[in-house]
Formats: sequence, structure tokens, C-alpha cells
Amino acid sequence: MTLGTVIAAKRKEKGMTQAELAEKMGVTDKAVSKWERDLSYPDVASFPRLARILGVSLDELMEGTDDKKGRNNAEDIIWIAARGIALAMGVAVTVLSILGELDSRSGLGMLGIGLACIAIYLLKDGRK
Repeated sequence: MTLGTVIAAKRKEKGMTQAELAEKMGVTDKAVSKWERDLSYPDVASFPRLARILGVSLDELMEGTDDKKGRNNAEDIIWIAARGIALAMGVAVTVLSILGELDSRSGLGMLGIGLACIAIYLLKDGRK
């Protein structure tokens, strides 16, 4: 079971619509729809609230794995974080350079962090 199917199943067990869950979570019904279709995930900080609303423990909420990908949600978060950090470093270097607020040593350090994150992300291709 994927996280999305767990969310959908527990929501339906509670007799809630996507709109009702969205209202309780402070998000849009489109966000809930994306969660349930595994197109995106709730913010990590909101998992305890989601579990309470659905009447399950965090363990129950997270027990599903994505069989298609063969890895768990924690790994997905690592890959997403690696891409996000790499992108953030590139954007930061670009913006700070344009503003004239970046010395070359700091810029190289930030680009190094970004490249390291890209390398980590690319490792996932070898782990499939």
C-alpha cells in the first residue's frame, strides 16, 4: 500500500470527503487528491495532525510502501530533499551574484553543496 492509498482508505473509513479532510488539514481538496494519487505528499510536519484526523497512529499512516518504485517513503523524501537543496544552492548563487553580495569562496562552497546533492540524487538510478 502506498501512502496515498492509506490516506484515501482511512478518509473513506471515516466517511469524509476530500474537501472535508482538506478543510481540517488547512489545504485544498486538490492537494488531498494529489496525496491520494501519490503525486505529492503532505508536509512532514503535518503528519501527526493527519494521523489524528484519520484516527490512526503515525506507524499505521506510514506503513504503506510504493510497490512500483520498490522503496519506502523515507527514501522518496531523501531524493526530493537532494534535488531541492541542489536547486536552492544554484538559485542562491545566481541571485546573490546578480546582487553583488556573493564572494567567490562562498559561491564555490554553495555550488559544491549543490553538486554533492545532485550526485546523491543520481545515485538513486544505480539503486533501482
